[in-house]
Amino acid sequence: MFKDLMKTLEEKMGKTINNLEGELGTLKAGRSNPTMLDRLEVEYYGSMVPVSQVGNVTTPEPRVLMITPWEKSALKAIEKAVNMSDLNLNPNNDGSVIRLIIPELTEETRKNLVKVVHKKGEEAKIAIRSIRRDVIEKIKSMKKEVSEDEVKKGEEDVQKRVDEYIKKVDLILQAKEKEIMTV
Repeated sequence: MFKDLMKTLEEKMGKTINNLEGELGTLKAGRSNPTMLDRLEVEYYGSMVPVSQVGNVTTPEPRVLMITPWEKSALKAIEKAVNMSDLNLNPNNDGSVIRLIIPELTEETRKNLVKVVHKKGEEAKIAIRSIRRDVIEKIKSMKKEVSEDEVKKGEEDVQKRVDEYIKKVDLILQAKEKEIMTV
C-alpha cells in the first residue's frame, strides 16, 4: 500500500547520505584526496568551470595533490583559483604542473575538524528526520483509505528504515573521525 512512499523515503535518505559523504570528502584530513578540489572553480575561457574540467588531479604522494592542466595556458588560472579558495594551500607552479602540499594537521586542528564532521552528521540526521516526518504525515493522511493497523505498520516500517539510515550516518562519521585523528 505504501510502496511509493517507502521508495520516496529511500531515495531522499539515500541522497542525504550521498550529500554527507560528498561534504566530508572535501574536508582535508592531513592526506591528499582529489575530492578536496571538487568545489574549486577556475576561470577558463571566460566562464567558471570545476578544476577537474581543465586538468587532471592526482595524488602522487600521500600529502601531495598534483594538477596537470590540459593546456599550459590554464596554469595561472588554476594557481589563482587555489590562492583565492578557502583551502589554505600554497600552490607550487613549476611551469607544467601545480603541486599542492597538504600540511600535517595539529591536534587542535584535528579536533576542530572532528567538530565540523559531527556538525555535518547532525545536519544529515535532521534532514533524515524531516523526511521521516513528511512521509509519516502522508501515511496518516491515508487513514480514511486504509485501516489503522496498516497506518501503524506503515509508520513502524518508516521508523525502521530511518533507524538504518541514522546508523549509516553514524558509521560514516566514525570512519571520518578515525581518518582525521590518525596521525
